[in-house]
Amino acid sequence: MPENPIVSAGANVALPPTRHEVRDGMRIDWDVCITMDDGIVLRADVFRPDDAGTHPVLLTYGPYAKGLAFQDGYPSAWNRMAERHPDVTAGSTNAYQSWEVVDPEKWVPFGYACVRVDSRGCGASPGFVDHFSSRETRDFYDCIEWAGVQAWCNGKVGLNGVSYYGMNQWQVASLQPPHLAAMCIWEGAADWYRDATHHGGILSTFWANWFDMQVKTVQYGSGEAGRRSRVTGHLICGPELLSDLQLQQNRCDFGAEIRSHPLDDAYHKARSPLWEKITVPLLTAANWGGQGLHTRGNFEGFMRAASTEKFLEAHGIEHWTHFYTDYGRDLQRRFFDRYLKGEHARWADQPRVLLQVRSPGENFAARAEYEWPLGRTQWTKLHLDPRSHSLSPDAAPLAASAKISFGSLGDGVTFLSEPFEHETEMTGPSALKLCVSSSTPDADIFVVLRVFAPDMKEIVFQGAIDPHTPVGQGWLRASHRKLDSALTQPWRPYHVHDEHQPLTPGVPVGLDIEILPTSIVVSKGSRIGLSIRGRDYEYGGGSGGKLSNFKNELLGCGPFLHDDPLDRPTDIFGGTTTLHFGGNTEAYLLLPVIPAKV
Repeated sequence: MPENPIVSAGANVALPPTRHEVRDGMRIDWDVCITMDDGIVLRADVFRPDDAGTHPVLLTYGPYAKGLAFQDGYPSAWNRMAERHPDVTAGSTNAYQSWEVVDPEKWVPFGYACVRVDSRGCGASPGFVDHFSSRETRDFYDCIEWAGVQAWCNGKVGLNGVSYYGMNQWQVASLQPPHLAAMCIWEGAADWYRDATHHGGILSTFWANWFDMQVKTVQYGSGEAGRRSRVTGHLICGPELLSDLQLQQNRCDFGAEIRSHPLDDAYHKARSPLWEKITVPLLTAANWGGQGLHTRGNFEGFMRAASTEKFLEAHGIEHWTHFYTDYGRDLQRRFFDRYLKGEHARWADQPRVLLQVRSPGENFAARAEYEWPLGRTQWTKLHLDPRSHSLSPDAAPLAASAKISFGSLGDGVTFLSEPFEHETEMTGPSALKLCVSSSTPDADIFVVLRVFAPDMKEIVFQGAIDPHTPVGQGWLRASHRKLDSALTQPWRPYHVHDEHQPLTPGVPVGLDIEILPTSIVVSKGSRIGLSIRGRDYEYGGGSGGKLSNFKNELLGCGPFLHDDPLDRPTDIFGGTTTLHFGGNTEAYLLLPVIPAKV
C-alpha cells in the first residue's frame, strides 16, 4: 500500500483556513493544522480557557468527524442517554457534544484544553483511511507531541475517549510519546485479534458493518453527504468533493482485510499493544455487558500493562453513557487532576479497582478492591452431567461414556444448576472445559453463561449495545484450541491463534474456553445456566429494536455477530457437534464465587 495514496478532486482546492473565536466561555480554534512526518496535514479543533495561562491537554484522534454533533450522527443513542440521564446534558449548551469524546464545556472551565483530531482520511483530514495501522499510530504520536509543545499547554497531554478513542490509546502508549502523561481508556479493546476481530478465532462481522455505517459516511471528500457542522455551518468532511471511485481509492477495504487474516499474524500484532512498553499512568474502564468489544481488553490491560500507576473500573449499562454522567466524568477528572495537574487530594484514596457489582434489575453497588481477579475468589467447579443436563458441584461418576450431539449451526444444549440456596456473587472471569468432536474437520463453540429467575425467566441486562445481554459469553473455534502455556491460567485460557489444527471427524479433542469477565449477584432460588451452541446467542423474549448506527436488529449480541458465510462455510461448520463425557474426559464450568468481605 502506498504511503500517501490520496486522490484529489482538484489540485487547486483550498484547505479550510484555521478560524478563531471566543464562544461559550471558551477560546476555540477551528481546523488547526497539524503536519505529520510524511507531510500530510491533519485538522484539529481546540477548545481552551480564554486566558494567557498554560493548561493540560485532553486529546483524541479518530475517525468519527470532529464537526459531527452527537445528536446528529447518533440520534437514537443521544436521545436515550439524554432522557434517562439528565446530568449528562445539565450545565452545558451541548452544542459541542460529539460521539465518544469529552464535552469541552464540562472540562475547559476546570482548566483543561480539549483537542479533537480528525484521523487521516476522515472528517476534515485528507489521506488514506487505514484503521489502527502503524501509520495511524504514528499520526497519533505526532499529534500528542504537537499538543505538548503549544504555548497554551503545560507540557502534559492526557488521552480520554470511548471505544475507538480508547483502543488506539493502548497502541500509541506503546510508542511512549514524551509528552503523554496519563490516559483514560473507556471501554477500549486492546488485543486487535482476541478482543476485536476474531472471538476465539471466529470472525466478528462487526467491523465490516461498522465501516459502512460510521466511517464511510464521514470520509474526507464526502461534501454535503457528510453534512455541515451545526455550530459553524462548515462542511464536516472538508472542502473537496470526491467521486465515489475517488473515495473508494482513498480507503482500505476494511472487512476484506480482516477476513484475509484469520490468524493472529503480523497484521494483527501491528494493531495491538506492546504491554511491556506501556508505562504511563492509566485508568481503564470496562463494561460488564460489552462482551463483543468493550470488556476483555480493559481487564487484560490492567493486568498486563507495565505501568505502576494503573487503575481499573467496571460498570454496566450502555457503553457510551457513563463516560458522560457525573459519576464517570468525576472519576475521569479526579484521575487527570492527579496526573496532569499534580493535585493529589481527590485521588489519594482511590482504590486500584473500583467495581460496580451488578444485581438483577440493573442495580449496581460500588465496591473498592485491590487486584484483578479478586484475591479472595473461591474458584468453583460445576460439572456438566449429560444424563440430566445439569450443572453440579459434584462430579457424579458415569457408568459408561456418554455423548450429546447437536447441529453445529443450531441452538445446542443448555445445562442448569439447582436453585441457589443462598444469594451468591460471581465476579470475575470464567472458563469451560469440554471434550468435543465433529462430523467435519472443524466446529465453532459458542458458550453463554446465563441466569434464570425462580420462575425460569432468563435474567438479562442492558449491555453496552444490546438491551437483552446475557451474563457472560465465550467462543472458540476447535481448530484454534492450541494454548499459550505461559499466559494460560485456569480461569483464563489464552489461545495462541497462530495455526489451524483441524479435527479428525469423529475424534474427540479437549477444549478450554475463555468466558469473559462478568459480575452478577445471583439471588436465592435462581439458577445458573450454561448454553453450548453452534451460533450466536439470541434472547427469547423479543427484539431490542435497532439503533441508527448499526445495520442489524438487536437480538441479544448487539452488532457483534459471527455470521460471515465465508468464514463459516456450511461444509466445514454445518455438520454435527458432539460433547463427550466420562472416562478420562472432563467437562466443567469454573466460576468466580466471591465471599463477602470480612
